[in-house]
This record gives sequence, C-alpha cells and structure tokens, in this order.
Amino acid sequence: MTKGTALVTGASIGIGATYADRLARRGHDLILVARNTAKLEQLAETLRRDTGVKVDIIAADLGKAEDLAKIEARLRDDGSITTLVNNAGIAGETAFVEADIAHLQQMIDLNVTAVTRLSAAIAPRLATAGTGTIINITSVTALMPEAFTAVYPATKAFVLAFSEGLNAELAPKGVRVQAVLPGITRTAIWDEAQLANLPAHMIMEVDDMVDAAIAGLDLGETITIPALPDRADLDTYLTARTALRPNLSRNQPAARYAA
Repeated sequence: MTKGTALVTGASIGIGATYADRLARRGHDLILVARNTAKLEQLAETLRRDTGVKVDIIAADLGKAEDLAKIEARLRDDGSITTLVNNAGIAGETAFVEADIAHLQQMIDLNVTAVTRLSAAIAPRLATAGTGTIINITSVTALMPEAFTAVYPATKAFVLAFSEGLNAELAPKGVRVQAVLPGITRTAIWDEAQLANLPAHMIMEVDDMVDAAIAGLDLGETITIPALPDRADLDTYLTARTALRPNLSRNQPAARYAA
C-alpha cells in the first residue's frame, strides 16, 4: 500500500476502528470519520500515543448531504490522502413488507450513495497520480440475497459490483480497489442476544476479520472473503460467471422462449 494518509469512515468502533489501528501501525496518517465525536477523540488519542502517526477526526453523518459533501471536499482537495476505507454502513432491516421505508432510504443513502460519492471524490485524483487504494467493506450477503432480507444484501451487492467495475477501470492506472466481504463479525451491528443464538463457528472476531482483509490486499485480491477456506471456490464462481458472457446479449431470444 502507498504510504500517506488513510481516510476511514465509520471509524469510531468495530471494523473501522480496527482498520484505523492497523493502518496506523503500517505508517499511515489518519483521518477518522464517524458520528460520535467522543469516541473518535478517544481513538485518535490512543493511536497518536501508540503509533506516533498524525490523526485528524471529522464528526460527520454520511447519510446527511451536507456532511457527505464535507468529506467529499476533503478527499478531492487533500493530496496527502492515498487510501479510502469505505466502511460506514447500517443494517437493522425487517421483512420488506413490514419495513420502515425511511429506514430503508437511510440504508441506501449510507451503504450505496455515500460509498459511490466518496469514491468519486478521490478516484480522479488517485488515477492522475497513478497510485492509491480504495477499500470497500461489503458483505457475504451480496452473494446470497435469498438467505437474508431484501434491501441490505442489495446494497452490499451494489458495493461488490461497483468495486469490481471500479477496479477494472482504475487498476491500469495504478490504483487498487478491493471489496471485502465479511461474514458474521462481532460488531455493534449485532447485539449479544443475536450472536448467542448463532453457532460459534460462524462468528469471527473483528481483529481476525480486518487482519485477513489486509492480508488479502497484500496478496493482490480484488475480492477478499476472510472466512472462505478455499480461494478456489471463489475462483470457480467467478469463472462460471464469466462463462455466461458470450450468451448474455444475442440478436435472438433463446429457443425455450419461442412461441
């Protein structure tokens, strides 16, 4: 990874705070973004003391247009920022027929719109410089939407497809894009009662998840699934998907649809 400043969203706790710690220990200065100022200040003080890096904090709710615009401007204008970690997101979805549409809109705003706009704010500058890294935290639910609720997996599927497409565009220009697909991870998105009802072998600790994700980045992966035992399984899936391409757009309908 290019040394420089890393901007991490959702950085006050959990996955974002752990990324901040690991990146600081790799020599990156940090800009930490989250809503909770007190937790950001506490984390920043700890990281400055333990690692000696420069740490700035920005209290912002990326679901709000004015706060999002503030972070976009920093990404566009601050040439020291070489890494963006799009981690901020929400879940908490019910069955679709019972859902609060306002909450679903907040989920789309944060999980989809913010990721897209922040990436768009930094990508042109990184492409011009010929270096840099964008890390997007998505979810294994992107690969199995039928097993969960409707909207959250859809937002994470967007992030996965967006990351793959963005990597295809930016990799030739020297910019890395990685999609990280955690499974169930012990973070604030889950409460302890929920976790207690799940098999222990399905729950990963945050430190392990982030360390695996960064190892995947070091290995050059565009898609990293920290829990997947055999990388060949993902390669098989991607190969099968690629095999569909020649027949996805043709000048005649398939024979089975003939009148």
